[in-house]
Amino acid sequence: MIRPEEVYKIGMFNKPHGIGGELQFTFTDDIFDRVEAEYVVCPMDGILVPFFIEAYRFRSDTTALMKLEGVDTQEQARQFINTPVYFPVKHAQETPAEELSWTFFIGFRLEDTAHGHLGEVTDIDDSTPNVLFVVDHQGEELLIPAHEEFILDIDTTHRVITMHLPEGLLDLDNAEET
Repeated sequence: MIRPEEVYKIGMFNKPHGIGGELQFTFTDDIFDRVEAEYVVCPMDGILVPFFIEAYRFRSDTTALMKLEGVDTQEQARQFINTPVYFPVKHAQETPAEELSWTFFIGFRLEDTAHGHLGEVTDIDDSTPNVLFVVDHQGEELLIPAHEEFILDIDTTHRVITMHLPEGLLDLDNAEET
């Protein structure tokens, strides 16, 4: 049985494409193309189920058409409309950290050398050139620069990012709240 902590979200199946069972796939991480994994995982009837990839082709830098084994008709493909698509963490861990997409780190624990445990990465803000980790810190949202210069270690096995943040960075967040 696949557990939620064994996968991470890489996109969403949107709708069938054509009559042969192909699915339109909007992705936030193209790891399925960069790693030797034969399957993706989707929730079905409350459990996570692996689906083997028969073929895929890119339509743009965020969409692809994907054909899953055993999904051969438009009717079968309709079962996947608006279904989240997950990727196995174990296959992503085989990839060097610098080649992983930022979305892989959602769910990681963020530690700072001076302040200790900061919280869990709940989202990634990549709307600007400066990518930010969105961190849940005791119910408050912290925005932490995901700058390589600040990252000391990434432990993909234990899902921990250790950082050394510049002095005063966290104080700035607190000052803005008052």
